[in-house]
Amino acid sequence: MMTKPADAAAPAAIDLRFGQVGLMQVRIRSTDPGAILDELTGRVASAPLFFQRTGVCLDLTALGREPQLEEMRAVMDAVRRAGMLPVGLVGGSAAVESLAATLELPVLAPSRPQTQAVPVIQAAERVEPGIPALIQHAPVRSGQRVYARSRDLVITSTVGAGAEAISDGCVHVYGPLRGRAVAGARGETSARVFCQEFRAELVSIAGVFRVFETLPPELAGKPVQAWLDGDDLRFAPIGA
Repeated sequence: MMTKPADAAAPAAIDLRFGQVGLMQVRIRSTDPGAILDELTGRVASAPLFFQRTGVCLDLTALGREPQLEEMRAVMDAVRRAGMLPVGLVGGSAAVESLAATLELPVLAPSRPQTQAVPVIQAAERVEPGIPALIQHAPVRSGQRVYARSRDLVITSTVGAGAEAISDGCVHVYGPLRGRAVAGARGETSARVFCQEFRAELVSIAGVFRVFETLPPELAGKPVQAWLDGDDLRFAPIGA
């Protein structure tokens, strides 16, 4: 009878890697499941392709108290009914740790507080003076993501629909922006987004974002800049 050589190990079944995974945080200010369902349903209806079946973390830091287990089960049910998928909790207390363990969810570190759900990008340093911008000459196609860590991002071509241009600093697109532009990914509120032809699916600065359906229609196809004014994301034609 033939046997396998001792050194003929079976192929590994898995790989463990730290990846750049985008998650959204839903900041919970009330545990009223009806109110949560109403508001989330409205958000999902405004941009169904963006929000539907999106993995979200539930941020409990603004709640002002520690929710009970049954309250959180009702909140999570409301989030699921709205079409989103809760995948973790945000909050640093022992009570949240215990709650997460009971719900079999991970606890994630809180990011910069916002009044809206915010994208969370892979940990990186703030923008460092003197670091040259990352320059991307090739088109960023659907499903692709370009991330400029600790610096600005300059794209001299197109950002296609379904593509992502992400930077810890500013995002410059010298061509059509049809996908998503995320500036100030680590909370740099002075970051801006500039593009030559504005047709974005989403624009985000320091976590405050707006999706296509809520972007100013009169700016479509024009050179546009976006910046943060407090917690308001503002847009204007370049050179106006």
